[in-house]
Amino acid sequence: MIEVLVVIFVLVVLILVGCPIFLALGISGLVGFSLIGGIFNLASLPSAMYGQIDSFILVAVPLFIFMGEILAKSGLGVDLFSTLSKWLYRIPGGLAITSIFACAIFGAACGVSIAGVGAIAPLAVPEMLKRGYDRRLASGAMAASGALATLIPPSIVMIVYGSISHTSVAKLFIGGIIPGIVLALMMAFYVLMRVILNPKLAPAAVDLWNVTWRERFRSLIAIAPVILLAATILICLYSGVATPTEVGAIGAVGAILISRFVYKSLTFKIFLDILSSTARATISVCMIVACALCFGNFLNVMRVPDELAKFALSLTLPPEGIIIIFMILLILLGMFVDGLSMIVITTPILLPAILSMGLSPLWFGIILALNIEMAVISPPVGLNLYVLKSVVPQLSITEIIAGAMPFLIVEFLCLLLFIFFPTLALWLPNLMQ
Repeated sequence: MIEVLVVIFVLVVLILVGCPIFLALGISGLVGFSLIGGIFNLASLPSAMYGQIDSFILVAVPLFIFMGEILAKSGLGVDLFSTLSKWLYRIPGGLAITSIFACAIFGAACGVSIAGVGAIAPLAVPEMLKRGYDRRLASGAMAASGALATLIPPSIVMIVYGSISHTSVAKLFIGGIIPGIVLALMMAFYVLMRVILNPKLAPAAVDLWNVTWRERFRSLIAIAPVILLAATILICLYSGVATPTEVGAIGAVGAILISRFVYKSLTFKIFLDILSSTARATISVCMIVACALCFGNFLNVMRVPDELAKFALSLTLPPEGIIIIFMILLILLGMFVDGLSMIVITTPILLPAILSMGLSPLWFGIILALNIEMAVISPPVGLNLYVLKSVVPQLSITEIIAGAMPFLIVEFLCLLLFIFFPTLALWLPNLMQ
């Protein structure tokens, strides 16, 4: 097993020195194969790597990225925040809670966590700061809730997990609904309790108290098309009318129509920018998935997943205890590796152990997505932290990190809930046709 230790050491060093994750994975895998069989062992890798990304289900990735990019630039984030603030302003911490629910709804029509932060934070955070909200509470609520798109369908992370684990992506999407709603409610409850205990953290938006019921209901018109789009996606998935890839195409067309004819924000120049950013994001995902196969194949040749499964079965802990150990290791890994890379690195290693304990790969994918929710706001690599800093430059990165830390605890409690009560996550998927 000395070869495995050498390869893991190479991978860790490459990540720590800032090497792109796809290169770190690819180089580590190549080093491993060279150690166990020389250069001739590498001949079959190119075709194997191509085969990994030559998948119909992965076509959904660029479609959902494209849909998210369009909606992020459409002005939807502004309308979501404005509409929900008219309904929630009287609740203690109402604007922070508004940000959480706005990100949840945006995630249901997007699937990319950084898009939610980029679309909603430029309006929501300055508005909260202007009204005297605590800077840490405002930044933490925004950074953490932006990650809800990782869990709430459609989710890019779940598409990649489904492709690697051969689990139904449609069921993964539906399985993420209840955990996503529960996590959003837990975040909102945390904000509510904080503000009730210390009202100075979030002064009431008194100037909104004259909003009439007529204005509230009229504000719903602005977000109705996106709610309809999200509902269409979920209905198509739940009923089995369309595959996740086909649903991605429906969502992309719907996003174009909404942006062009409802928000009237889609110009030719913006469209070209969207195509460019979608292409870059898609290439990044494909490179990570392909290079991870190189790394994963080496671990399979060395029988690392099988040995881990045997080790897990040899422990005298209940399955829940073993899962918690896995989750803690993943939380630590998430401090240094982005969420998508975590999926492609750890799924081939951990899934055999999950199956050997008789646990559902569908349920494991859902709690893995919950874990990645934590990764995107975990310093020093948490992507949402730096996206928030870039779109709201008046916040310091220290304030953002300090604000996100309590929400990590909330997310961990939610993770424990679905570890000990898996039927909560599996109930809806089990009802699917």
